[in-house]
Amino acid sequence: MTFVKLHCNSIEKKQNTMIRDQCWFWEWFSWSGSSSAMLRSVEKKILSCLKTAYRGWYVDIGPVVGTSDKIWTISLNEESPNTPIVLLHGLGAGVALWCLNLDALASQRPVYAIDILGFGRSSRPVFSNEAQVAESQLVRSIEEWRREMQLEKFVLLGHSMGGFLAASYSMQYPERIKHLILADPWGFPERPVERISRAPMWVKVIAYIMEPLNPLWPVRVAGPFGQWLIEKTRPDIVKKFAPVLKDDTAVISQYLHQCNAQTPSGESAFHAMMQHFGWAKNPIVRRMDKLSPDIPITLLYGSRSWVDNSSWETLKQARTLSYINVQAITGAGHHVYADKSEIFNKYVLEACNLSDSIPHLTVSDIRSNIKNINEQQIPLILTNEEVDSKTVQEQELNTPQTRSS
Repeated sequence: MTFVKLHCNSIEKKQNTMIRDQCWFWEWFSWSGSSSAMLRSVEKKILSCLKTAYRGWYVDIGPVVGTSDKIWTISLNEESPNTPIVLLHGLGAGVALWCLNLDALASQRPVYAIDILGFGRSSRPVFSNEAQVAESQLVRSIEEWRREMQLEKFVLLGHSMGGFLAASYSMQYPERIKHLILADPWGFPERPVERISRAPMWVKVIAYIMEPLNPLWPVRVAGPFGQWLIEKTRPDIVKKFAPVLKDDTAVISQYLHQCNAQTPSGESAFHAMMQHFGWAKNPIVRRMDKLSPDIPITLLYGSRSWVDNSSWETLKQARTLSYINVQAITGAGHHVYADKSEIFNKYVLEACNLSDSIPHLTVSDIRSNIKNINEQQIPLILTNEEVDSKTVQEQELNTPQTRSS
């Protein structure tokens, strides 16, 4: 009996050790110091640099993908009678990364920025793993948000993945778009025909193994060191925000970590839509005919961006009678809204004002627009830098908006 008891105790100790090891294993890969409260806190810290009062709240869009989806929204200058502008961020980002643009844009019109469904502080439902279905789910979530906000017509600005979704939304709901502004958009060109790769076999094997994984998986695998990983691998992103955050730029890497250490819901939707990260499975260039010729388009891209811009000339050729203004911002990379924020803001405001002043823009309006931009460039930049400080106020409603009928 003593032997049996000792044997049982030995087995029990081994089982407890295995359980502790398994718990430690999963805690390492799932624990990242991330929570909704921490994300809220770091977002608030970044947006405290704004000189314009803003408010933030959840908009209940109902069962679009999950059972009760909610989209985190911030707004500025809602009282302005001018056409509002809606901002859609890129992959792995959120509303706080527009901090270099919000004051300038809100100086003239209402501004709304959202955490796209599956990202930031918005709900994180399970999206389809089919490219077209996932895209449709994201587009529908934007439309449901618009309906709840009761916005009849607006300027839609999207960066990177947000640009892809903005173009897709404009195809399905052209009557809502006053002007489409695409900031270094992802997912427009066809994927180029692959040449014979000279990479070593082990590189090909690793690439093949990693392909099924979500793009930002290293942030989660790093566990509690996710923020450190972002700081070491992408110091360039952090430095972009130094002009407004001064010595506290580490808050940007903390924000990116908090956004991406949680359930990769929207990231999985992006993974479903992408083809080897750089291209979309269903690129915009294939369906340009579905984009209404009446929608004016402004394309802003960085001269140093990695995004393939080969399709933009095709887009211009396909819309010979439509307004399409393509501007390369010298010295800017993919994050064009942050790299050269003053020039970016200037181009965006010019596009918005032009659409407000001319109801139906045509190709003949492009030259006059460029001339006005060049004449106003220096004064506008000086004005942006000399804005007086104002008290920043935030009103966060923890309960979602009531759905309208």
